Amino acid sequence: MRPLHRSAAPLLILLATSMAGPAAAQDTVSNWVREHYTQTDVMIPMRDGVRLFTTIYAPRDTAGTYPVLFTRTPYATDTFLQVLGPGPTYGAEGFIFAYQDVRGKYQSEGEFVNIRPFNPKKTGTQVDEASDTYDTIDWLVKNVRRNNGKVAQFGVSYLGFYTTMGILSGHPALVAASPQAPVTDWFIGDDFHHNGAFFVGDAFAFLSGFGKPRPAPTRAREHGYVTGTPDGYAFMVEAGALPNLNTRYLKGGIPFWNELMQHPNYDAWWQARSPLQYLKGVRPAVMVVGGLFDAEDLWGTVQTYQAIEKQNPGASNMLVLGPWFHGQWWFDEGSALGDQQWGSATSTWYHENVELPFYNCYLKGRCDRKLAEAYVFETGANQWRTFDSWPPAAVTPVSMYFGRADGLSRQAPAAAAGFDEYVSDPNHPVPYVDGLTGTRYRRDYMLADQRFAWRRPDVLSYETEPLTEDVTIAGEIRARLFVSTTGTDADWVVKLIDVYPDDMPDPKPNPTGARFGGYQQLVRAEIMRGRYRNSFEKPQAFVPGKVTKVEVVLPDALHTFRKGHRIMVQVQSSWFPLADRNPQTFVDIYQAKDSDFRKATHRVYRGGNTGSVIVLPVLPGGAR
Repeated sequence: MRPLHRSAAPLLILLATSMAGPAAAQDTVSNWVREHYTQTDVMIPMRDGVRLFTTIYAPRDTAGTYPVLFTRTPYATDTFLQVLGPGPTYGAEGFIFAYQDVRGKYQSEGEFVNIRPFNPKKTGTQVDEASDTYDTIDWLVKNVRRNNGKVAQFGVSYLGFYTTMGILSGHPALVAASPQAPVTDWFIGDDFHHNGAFFVGDAFAFLSGFGKPRPAPTRAREHGYVTGTPDGYAFMVEAGALPNLNTRYLKGGIPFWNELMQHPNYDAWWQARSPLQYLKGVRPAVMVVGGLFDAEDLWGTVQTYQAIEKQNPGASNMLVLGPWFHGQWWFDEGSALGDQQWGSATSTWYHENVELPFYNCYLKGRCDRKLAEAYVFETGANQWRTFDSWPPAAVTPVSMYFGRADGLSRQAPAAAAGFDEYVSDPNHPVPYVDGLTGTRYRRDYMLADQRFAWRRPDVLSYETEPLTEDVTIAGEIRARLFVSTTGTDADWVVKLIDVYPDDMPDPKPNPTGARFGGYQQLVRAEIMRGRYRNSFEKPQAFVPGKVTKVEVVLPDALHTFRKGHRIMVQVQSSWFPLADRNPQTFVDIYQAKDSDFRKATHRVYRGGNTGSVIVLPVLPGGAR
């Protein structure tokens, strides 16, 4: 047994934060943990002989037995030393905690593979993340003293992906699992792509450090490329076409970036990396957790829950969606985000009232609280709601039609078909937030004020009259656009916005005391790379001038638009540098040249048989 040692800043589970790691070399640990737990570092053998570095914390008292809370990480086990478990009170609850460096990362042996595909037909010494999980759990229950034979696996982000893989392991001792903001599909909706559009800022910032090859086991951390400027927008515009990022800055030295550039469409390489298809015969109780304003893995959270729900009738499967950015619930009380104040410590409430009762029930048999199927925080009304299913069965799809004079209404326009148009210039893309930001996303962008975009000529806006009653939406939002372009490709960004009354102050008043009406709070937004409008596997060019249907699915929401507010929809064709720029010519964007980027005029049609519409999932009764 080694003495307790080293610590990182508490719970570095955000991708960016985990790579920064300035405190990772500190040789300190929580005094409380030191006093109440012993630490053992072991190398656990896998079926192919590779050994994985695992740190185990066991209670010092000698009475009774304890279940195991288990996490696998690509960010080093030494990020978990100050607070044990998923929340600040878990150390005192009585668990054995085990943390493991995944294959090929930090102090574990073997080769690391990004989102290593699950192999349902492996034999003998063939391995994947599920088999590594199985072999580790098997070792833990057979070798860790005073364990009660029950294990729960949990983790946020990439750690959530490994938790999903753990569910697929099928080990009988794994009785509960909580994939939280799980990386699920890096092409369709998580992290590096949304509907085929490349989230260039995030991918570049993360992979430039995390993606560096590791020649041998190490405790050293890699760091990403330093741009030397706070203006990520200008940096990415000046970089130009995507190949320039590789030749100028990455120098071809990031293997996964190079692989990614060779797979521009949703081919077999990408499809094999999605675990959703394999989530059948699920045995452990599952609690899927995510943030409504998670810029990285909100899609994976909802899709993982829904895949288990659809493919495992009768399984114990829960969903929690709080008003959080990526992983916020693990290290922040969750009382605010950006300009929005929630009126309570939402993370603390979740840990005490949902998460800990979940683990105590399945690991210790203390089922003294009946848990709901879904806990979702209702923004606008700022309250937790519980549901028997998600999305709620009671929702009604309500169509809101684009109209003349920037109008949005439940009534289809009586006038014949018309259109609104704008010029999209790839060299002057629409920023995703107001003000300076680095290449990585700003945490609050998913609910930030959109007035800066509303003023631009390359953004179309449609809004209702002031609402005469509260309107609550619950679930997935779908926009059906009818569009045309003078180019052969285009991106389509749709934003759903809550417009505050003109005489109402901003949620966060200006420090000078000035008050602004008409605050435009982003509720939901999504991008669709137009070439994938019919298939992610087989992209299609646009025929210049031809009216074409493009459907954009926005992430799930639970939000109340208050009486007196307005509902607004904005449409644009760039969202930079969150998403890369579309050249607006039908070329392989990963191999594009600067000369491929051209201006194009885009039209959005309204009225008649080609009228654009957004369909909202309206929940009866409004806020409660």
